[in-house]
Amino acid sequence: MTDSKEWLLNELEKVEEWEKEQSNLWFWEKLGRLPFKLMDKWTPDIIQKKIGILLDELGQYIQTGGSYLSTVSNIPNYYPHLDVQTLEHVKELEISTMDFAAEKIANNRKRLAAVQGASTGIGGLFTMTIDIPLLLSLQLKTLQDIAICYGYDPTEKEERLFVVKCLQFVSSDIVGKQAILAQISHFDDPDEASKREVMSELQGWREVVFSYRDQLGLKKLFQMIPIAGFVFGAFINRSAVNDIAVAGKMLYKKRRILERIG
Repeated sequence: MTDSKEWLLNELEKVEEWEKEQSNLWFWEKLGRLPFKLMDKWTPDIIQKKIGILLDELGQYIQTGGSYLSTVSNIPNYYPHLDVQTLEHVKELEISTMDFAAEKIANNRKRLAAVQGASTGIGGLFTMTIDIPLLLSLQLKTLQDIAICYGYDPTEKEERLFVVKCLQFVSSDIVGKQAILAQISHFDDPDEASKREVMSELQGWREVVFSYRDQLGLKKLFQMIPIAGFVFGAFINRSAVNDIAVAGKMLYKKRRILERIG
């Protein structure tokens, strides 16, 4: 590890500039709820139940980890040209090396998201109901892998909470973003951590899922058109995974920088 304090402070400034840019939101994003109101009205019960099962399964993942967690055994795959085997080894790497690994993962997941969006976009409204939980799962997986790239273990319940915070950040309005940034800035502070009820916070997973779903509504409006949804689905899913990958990279990077400076 050879990161100088000057370099760390410069990188921290870049992250904080990115945080300020997140306030540039459209007031009419709430119109995104309209497609899902139509979906609730027109979607057959059997598909509604399937969505419910998938969301419950996803909630189980956030609560307990389930079978969807990335594992630290994948670390050598993230750093194939280095002798890096454990999280302790990762923590000693230069942050620029962590950035490179996280960027590779983001690019790989964006390609996968484009293929997934194109596939589910062909059928319009009905395949869109399947696409939403699949996309959310892909974003979760992306965040877990980025966490490992920066030396954090996603199997820990506190880290699952941090993943939830990242999801909340991407789907929140400006007030919500500011509140989440404030929480994240003190996430590793022992005094602040002692004031949190981690499992109680994790109980809010359902609100995360539905706020996420509503936030995607306007973006996915055109994906409801059969066949044309092929193009829109690929673009929208790729964009959604890119958003979560950028947020994850910035927020995990900030934690690692603050830890080293501190």
